[in-house]
Amino acid sequence: MVNLVELTLAELGALLADLGQPAYRAEQVWQWLWQKRCRDVGEMTNLSKELRTALADRATIAWPEVADVQVSADTTVKLLLRLADGALAETVLIPERTHVTQCLSTQVGCPMACTFCSTGQMGLVRNMTMGEILAQLLVAQQYLADQGQDPDELKNLVFMGMGEPLLNLDELMKSLAALGHDKGLNFSPRRITVSTCGVPKGLEVLGDSGLAMLAVSLHAPTQELRARLMPRAAALAPLDELMAALDRYPLRPRQRITYEYIMLRGVNDQPEHARQLVRLLGQRKAKVNLIAFNASPGAAYASTERMDILAFEKMLHVKGLTATIRGSKGQDIAAACGQLKAEHDRITTRCDKDNAQ
Repeated sequence: MVNLVELTLAELGALLADLGQPAYRAEQVWQWLWQKRCRDVGEMTNLSKELRTALADRATIAWPEVADVQVSADTTVKLLLRLADGALAETVLIPERTHVTQCLSTQVGCPMACTFCSTGQMGLVRNMTMGEILAQLLVAQQYLADQGQDPDELKNLVFMGMGEPLLNLDELMKSLAALGHDKGLNFSPRRITVSTCGVPKGLEVLGDSGLAMLAVSLHAPTQELRARLMPRAAALAPLDELMAALDRYPLRPRQRITYEYIMLRGVNDQPEHARQLVRLLGQRKAKVNLIAFNASPGAAYASTERMDILAFEKMLHVKGLTATIRGSKGQDIAAACGQLKAEHDRITTRCDKDNAQ
Protein backbone atom coordinates (compact mmCIF):
# COMPACT_ATOMS: atom_id res chain seq x y z
CA MET A 1 0.00 0.00 0.00
CA VAL A 2 1.15 3.50 -0.76
CA ASN A 3 1.79 5.93 2.10
CA LEU A 4 -0.12 9.11 1.27
CA VAL A 5 2.47 11.39 2.92
CA GLU A 6 4.99 10.15 0.35
CA LEU A 7 2.98 11.54 -2.57
CA THR A 8 3.38 14.92 -4.19
CA LEU A 9 0.15 16.75 -4.94
CA ALA A 10 0.41 15.67 -8.58
CA GLU A 11 0.95 12.03 -7.58
CA LEU A 12 -1.99 12.23 -5.19
CA GLY A 13 -4.10 13.60 -8.03
CA ALA A 14 -3.07 10.70 -10.26
CA LEU A 15 -4.03 8.19 -7.56
CA LEU A 16 -7.46 9.76 -7.11
CA ALA A 17 -7.99 10.04 -10.87
CA ASP A 18 -7.33 6.30 -11.04
CA LEU A 19 -10.20 5.95 -8.58
CA GLY A 20 -12.43 7.97 -10.92
CA GLN A 21 -12.28 11.18 -8.89
CA PRO A 22 -12.21 14.79 -10.15
CA ALA A 23 -9.04 16.89 -9.81
CA TYR A 24 -10.27 18.95 -6.84
CA ARG A 25 -10.33 15.84 -4.64
CA ALA A 26 -6.53 15.90 -4.49
CA GLU A 27 -6.46 19.26 -2.70
CA GLN A 28 -9.13 18.06 -0.28
CA VAL A 29 -7.05 15.04 0.69
CA TRP A 30 -3.89 17.19 0.71
CA GLN A 31 -5.49 19.49 3.30
CA TRP A 32 -6.43 16.53 5.47
CA LEU A 33 -2.86 15.27 5.38
CA TRP A 34 -0.92 18.48 5.93
CA GLN A 35 -3.26 21.00 7.56
CA LYS A 36 -5.42 18.74 9.70
CA ARG A 37 -2.73 16.11 10.41
CA CYS A 38 -5.20 13.34 9.63
CA ARG A 39 -3.86 9.82 10.26
CA ASP A 40 -6.88 7.81 9.13
CA VAL A 41 -8.52 7.98 5.71
CA GLY A 42 -11.81 7.16 7.39
CA GLU A 43 -11.75 10.56 9.15
CA MET A 44 -11.78 12.54 5.89
CA THR A 45 -15.42 13.46 6.30
CA ASN A 46 -15.84 15.63 3.19
CA LEU A 47 -15.14 12.54 1.08
CA SER A 48 -17.92 10.06 0.38
CA LYS A 49 -17.91 6.82 2.36
CA GLU A 50 -17.38 4.92 -0.90
CA LEU A 51 -14.30 6.98 -1.76
CA ARG A 52 -12.87 6.64 1.74
CA THR A 53 -13.27 2.88 1.52
CA ALA A 54 -11.68 2.71 -1.94
CA LEU A 55 -8.80 4.98 -0.87
CA ALA A 56 -8.20 2.98 2.32
CA ASP A 57 -7.94 -0.16 0.20
CA ARG A 58 -5.11 1.44 -1.80
CA ALA A 59 -3.31 3.68 0.68
CA THR A 60 -2.39 4.30 4.28
CA ILE A 61 -1.13 7.27 6.31
CA ALA A 62 2.02 6.42 8.23
CA TRP A 63 4.09 8.78 10.36
CA PRO A 64 7.47 8.02 11.93
CA GLU A 65 7.33 6.63 15.46
CA VAL A 66 8.72 8.77 18.28
CA ALA A 67 11.45 6.54 19.72
CA ASP A 68 12.76 9.00 22.31
CA VAL A 69 12.17 12.52 23.58
CA GLN A 70 14.55 14.77 25.48
CA VAL A 71 13.56 18.17 26.87
CA SER A 72 16.14 20.74 27.89
CA ALA A 73 15.88 23.08 30.85
CA ASP A 74 15.41 25.89 28.29
CA THR A 75 12.52 23.84 26.73
CA THR A 76 14.44 22.86 23.60
CA VAL A 77 13.00 19.48 22.54
CA LYS A 78 14.85 16.74 20.69
CA LEU A 79 12.78 13.99 19.07
CA LEU A 80 14.34 10.74 17.90
CA LEU A 81 12.16 9.29 15.15
CA ARG A 82 12.06 5.68 14.02
CA LEU A 83 11.32 5.46 10.31
CA ALA A 84 9.43 2.64 8.61
CA ASP A 85 12.55 0.54 8.04
CA GLY A 86 13.79 1.03 11.60
CA ALA A 87 16.30 3.75 10.72
CA LEU A 88 16.60 6.59 13.23
CA ALA A 89 16.61 10.32 12.50
CA GLU A 90 16.47 13.39 14.72
CA THR A 91 14.56 16.63 14.70
CA VAL A 92 14.81 19.49 17.20
CA LEU A 93 12.26 22.09 18.33
CA ILE A 94 13.91 25.33 19.38
CA PRO A 95 11.85 27.82 21.41
CA GLU A 96 12.15 31.45 20.37
CA ARG A 97 10.57 34.50 22.01
CA THR A 98 7.50 34.54 19.75
CA HIS A 99 7.57 31.20 17.95
CA VAL A 100 9.18 27.79 17.60
CA THR A 101 11.86 26.89 15.05
CA GLN A 102 12.23 23.30 13.88
CA CYS A 103 15.53 21.81 12.75
CA LEU A 104 14.91 19.17 10.06
CA SER A 105 16.99 16.22 8.89
CA THR A 106 17.30 15.14 5.26
CA GLN A 107 19.50 12.05 5.58
CA VAL A 108 19.98 9.23 8.07
CA GLY A 109 23.56 9.93 9.02
CA CYS A 110 25.75 12.07 6.76
CA PRO A 111 28.46 11.41 4.17
CA MET A 112 30.42 14.62 4.78
CA ALA A 113 32.49 13.42 7.78
CA CYS A 114 33.05 16.89 9.25
CA THR A 115 35.39 16.32 12.16
CA PHE A 116 33.37 18.36 14.69
CA CYS A 117 29.96 16.85 13.84
CA SER A 118 28.37 13.87 15.59
CA THR A 119 26.27 13.00 12.54
CA GLY A 120 29.32 13.20 10.29
CA GLN A 121 31.07 10.53 12.35
CA MET A 122 28.22 8.09 11.69
CA GLY A 123 28.60 8.02 7.94
CA LEU A 124 25.64 7.90 5.60
CA VAL A 125 22.96 5.25 6.12
CA ARG A 126 20.56 6.50 3.44
CA ASN A 127 18.67 9.47 2.09
CA MET A 128 15.31 10.34 3.60
CA THR A 129 12.23 10.50 1.40
CA MET A 130 10.03 13.54 0.93
CA GLY A 131 7.43 11.96 3.20
CA GLU A 132 9.97 11.29 5.94
CA ILE A 133 11.31 14.83 5.71
CA LEU A 134 7.87 16.45 5.86
CA ALA A 135 6.50 14.03 8.47
CA GLN A 136 8.98 15.53 10.94
CA LEU A 137 6.73 18.60 10.92
CA LEU A 138 3.58 16.56 11.49
CA VAL A 139 5.16 14.81 14.45
CA ALA A 140 6.42 18.11 15.86
CA GLN A 141 3.05 19.85 15.47
CA GLN A 142 1.33 16.92 17.17
CA TYR A 143 3.90 17.00 19.97
CA LEU A 144 3.20 20.70 20.56
CA ALA A 145 -0.56 20.04 20.53
CA ASP A 146 -0.14 17.21 23.04
CA GLN A 147 1.80 19.59 25.31
CA GLY A 148 -1.05 22.11 25.21
CA GLN A 149 0.79 24.45 22.82
CA ASP A 150 -0.53 25.88 19.60
CA PRO A 151 0.96 23.90 16.69
CA ASP A 152 0.89 27.11 14.66
CA GLU A 153 3.67 28.43 16.90
CA LEU A 154 5.98 26.37 14.70
CA LYS A 155 6.79 29.12 12.21
CA ASN A 156 10.42 28.70 11.09
CA LEU A 157 12.13 25.70 9.50
CA VAL A 158 15.87 25.16 9.21
CA PHE A 159 17.32 22.26 7.26
CA MET A 160 20.26 21.98 9.63
CA GLY A 161 19.67 18.53 11.05
CA MET A 162 21.22 15.23 10.08
CA GLY A 163 22.66 15.06 6.57
CA GLU A 164 23.71 17.32 3.70
CA PRO A 165 20.46 18.55 2.12
CA LEU A 166 21.90 19.20 -1.33
CA LEU A 167 23.12 15.61 -1.60
CA ASN A 168 19.48 14.54 -1.33
CA LEU A 169 18.44 17.15 -3.85
CA ASP A 170 15.39 15.56 -5.49
CA GLU A 171 13.65 14.77 -2.20
CA LEU A 172 14.66 18.15 -0.76
CA MET A 173 13.15 20.04 -3.70
CA LYS A 174 9.93 18.02 -3.56
CA SER A 175 9.75 18.79 0.17
CA LEU A 176 10.28 22.52 -0.37
CA ALA A 177 7.62 22.64 -3.07
CA ALA A 178 5.14 20.89 -0.78
CA LEU A 179 5.99 23.18 2.15
CA GLY A 180 5.02 26.25 0.17
CA HIS A 181 1.64 25.00 -1.07
CA ASP A 182 -1.18 27.18 0.29
CA LYS A 183 -3.51 24.20 0.75
CA GLY A 184 -0.88 22.35 2.74
CA LEU A 185 1.74 23.42 5.27
CA ASN A 186 1.86 26.90 3.68
CA PHE A 187 5.33 28.07 4.75
CA SER A 188 6.79 31.20 3.18
CA PRO A 189 10.25 30.72 1.61
CA ARG A 190 11.42 33.50 3.94
CA ARG A 191 10.75 31.19 6.88
CA ILE A 192 12.67 28.23 5.46
CA THR A 193 16.47 28.03 5.51
CA VAL A 194 18.54 25.32 3.86
CA SER A 195 22.00 24.89 5.34
CA THR A 196 24.66 23.29 3.15
CA CYS A 197 28.39 22.60 3.20
CA GLY A 198 28.34 23.66 -0.44
CA VAL A 199 27.36 21.52 -3.43
CA PRO A 200 27.65 23.71 -6.55
CA LYS A 201 25.04 21.93 -8.68
CA GLY A 202 22.60 21.83 -5.77
CA LEU A 203 23.19 25.52 -5.08
CA GLU A 204 22.23 26.31 -8.65
CA VAL A 205 18.98 24.34 -8.41
CA LEU A 206 18.07 25.77 -5.01
CA GLY A 207 18.84 29.33 -6.07
CA ASP A 208 16.79 29.07 -9.24
CA SER A 209 13.81 27.70 -7.28
CA GLY A 210 13.49 30.58 -4.82
CA LEU A 211 11.90 28.13 -2.38
CA ALA A 212 14.15 28.79 0.62
CA MET A 213 16.79 31.01 2.15
CA LEU A 214 20.41 29.86 2.09
CA ALA A 215 22.94 29.28 4.87
CA VAL A 216 26.44 27.99 4.16
CA SER A 217 28.40 25.88 6.64
CA LEU A 218 31.77 27.58 6.24
CA HIS A 219 33.56 27.08 9.59
CA ALA A 220 36.99 28.03 8.22
CA PRO A 221 38.31 31.08 6.35
CA THR A 222 40.89 29.20 4.23
CA GLN A 223 40.88 26.08 2.07
CA GLU A 224 43.69 24.56 4.13
CA LEU A 225 41.84 24.83 7.43
CA ARG A 226 38.52 23.84 5.87
CA ALA A 227 40.17 20.70 4.50
CA ARG A 228 41.26 19.82 8.06
CA LEU A 229 37.84 20.42 9.59
CA MET A 230 35.58 19.43 6.67
CA PRO A 231 37.69 17.19 4.41
CA ARG A 232 34.93 15.93 2.14
CA ALA A 233 33.22 19.29 1.78
CA ALA A 234 36.56 20.92 0.98
CA ALA A 235 37.28 18.26 -1.65
CA LEU A 236 33.78 18.41 -3.14
CA ALA A 237 33.96 22.19 -3.58
CA PRO A 238 37.34 23.86 -2.89
CA LEU A 239 36.83 27.22 -1.26
CA ASP A 240 37.55 29.32 -4.35
CA GLU A 241 35.09 27.26 -6.41
CA LEU A 242 32.49 27.41 -3.63
CA MET A 243 32.76 31.18 -3.33
CA ALA A 244 32.47 31.56 -7.12
CA ALA A 245 29.27 29.47 -7.04
CA LEU A 246 27.92 31.58 -4.19
CA ASP A 247 28.76 34.79 -6.06
CA ARG A 248 26.42 33.52 -8.79
CA TYR A 249 23.65 32.69 -6.32
CA PRO A 250 20.56 34.85 -7.03
CA LEU A 251 19.82 37.32 -4.23
CA ARG A 252 17.21 40.01 -3.81
CA PRO A 253 18.56 43.60 -3.56
CA ARG A 254 19.09 43.68 0.22
CA GLN A 255 19.43 39.94 0.75
CA ARG A 256 22.65 38.37 2.01
CA ILE A 257 23.95 34.84 2.39
CA THR A 258 24.40 33.60 5.94
CA TYR A 259 27.74 31.92 6.64
CA GLU A 260 27.77 29.62 9.66
CA TYR A 261 30.96 29.50 11.66
CA ILE A 262 31.33 27.08 14.57
CA MET A 263 33.87 28.40 17.07
CA LEU A 264 36.46 25.76 17.97
CA ARG A 265 38.86 26.72 20.72
CA GLY A 266 42.38 27.33 19.44
CA VAL A 267 41.50 26.01 15.98
CA ASN A 268 39.56 28.66 14.03
CA ASP A 269 38.89 31.37 16.63
CA GLN A 270 42.10 33.38 16.69
CA PRO A 271 42.53 37.00 15.51
CA GLU A 272 44.31 35.79 12.36
CA HIS A 273 41.21 33.75 11.48
CA ALA A 274 38.99 36.80 11.94
CA ARG A 275 41.23 38.77 9.57
CA GLN A 276 41.14 35.93 7.02
CA LEU A 277 37.36 35.78 7.29
CA VAL A 278 37.12 39.51 6.58
CA ARG A 279 39.33 39.10 3.51
CA LEU A 280 37.12 36.24 2.29
CA LEU A 281 33.70 37.77 2.93
CA GLY A 282 34.19 41.50 3.43
CA GLN A 283 33.36 42.46 -0.18
CA ARG A 284 30.48 40.00 -0.50
CA LYS A 285 26.79 40.11 0.45
CA ALA A 286 27.42 38.18 3.61
CA LYS A 287 26.56 37.91 7.26
CA VAL A 288 28.33 35.58 9.67
CA ASN A 289 26.57 33.50 12.29
CA LEU A 290 29.06 32.64 15.03
CA ILE A 291 28.09 29.41 16.81
CA ALA A 292 29.40 28.07 20.11
CA PHE A 293 30.53 24.47 19.68
CA ASN A 294 28.16 22.03 21.41
CA ALA A 295 30.53 19.26 22.45
CA SER A 296 29.45 15.63 22.55
CA PRO A 297 31.16 12.95 24.69
CA GLY A 298 34.65 12.27 23.38
CA ALA A 299 34.65 15.30 21.08
CA ALA A 300 38.00 16.27 19.59
CA TYR A 301 37.32 19.99 20.10
CA ALA A 302 36.36 22.39 22.85
CA SER A 303 34.08 25.41 22.62
CA THR A 304 35.59 28.86 22.47
CA GLU A 305 35.14 30.88 25.65
CA ARG A 306 32.32 33.43 25.53
CA MET A 307 34.67 36.40 25.92
CA ASP A 308 36.75 35.19 22.99
CA ILE A 309 33.65 34.78 20.81
CA LEU A 310 32.68 38.36 21.64
CA ALA A 311 36.18 39.57 20.76
CA PHE A 312 36.06 37.68 17.46
CA GLU A 313 32.66 39.21 16.68
CA LYS A 314 33.99 42.68 17.45
CA MET A 315 36.92 42.24 15.06
CA LEU A 316 34.49 41.38 12.26
CA HIS A 317 32.25 44.36 13.09
CA VAL A 318 35.18 46.78 13.14
CA LYS A 319 36.05 45.68 9.60
CA GLY A 320 32.46 46.17 8.44
CA LEU A 321 31.42 42.50 8.32
CA THR A 322 28.00 41.82 9.86
CA ALA A 323 28.18 39.09 12.48
CA THR A 324 25.84 37.72 15.11
CA ILE A 325 26.30 35.16 17.85
CA ARG A 326 23.80 32.35 17.82
CA GLY A 327 22.43 31.61 21.27
CA SER A 328 23.30 28.08 22.34
CA LYS A 329 20.25 26.11 23.41
CA GLY A 330 19.66 22.56 24.54
CA GLN A 331 23.20 22.01 25.81
CA ASP A 332 22.01 19.84 28.70
CA ILE A 333 20.40 17.42 26.21
CA ALA A 334 23.23 17.54 23.64
CA ALA A 335 20.90 19.18 21.14
CA ALA A 336 23.34 19.12 18.23
CA CYS A 337 21.88 16.65 15.75
CA GLY A 338 23.23 13.13 15.78
CA GLN A 339 24.00 12.99 19.48
CA LEU A 340 20.70 11.43 20.59
CA LYS A 341 20.90 8.80 17.87
CA ALA A 342 24.50 8.06 18.81
CA GLU A 343 23.52 7.64 22.46
CA HIS A 344 20.56 5.44 21.48
CA ASP A 345 22.88 3.28 19.36
CA ARG A 346 25.37 2.98 22.25
CA ILE A 347 22.64 1.88 24.64
CA THR A 348 21.21 -0.61 22.13
CA THR A 349 24.65 -2.10 21.48
CA ARG A 350 25.34 -2.37 25.21
CA CYS A 351 21.98 -4.07 25.82
CA ASP A 352 22.57 -6.47 22.93
CA LYS A 353 25.93 -7.42 24.38
CA ASP A 354 24.44 -7.88 27.86
CA ASN A 355 21.67 -10.07 26.48
CA ALA A 356 24.16 -12.19 24.59
CA GLN A 357 26.08 -13.05 27.74
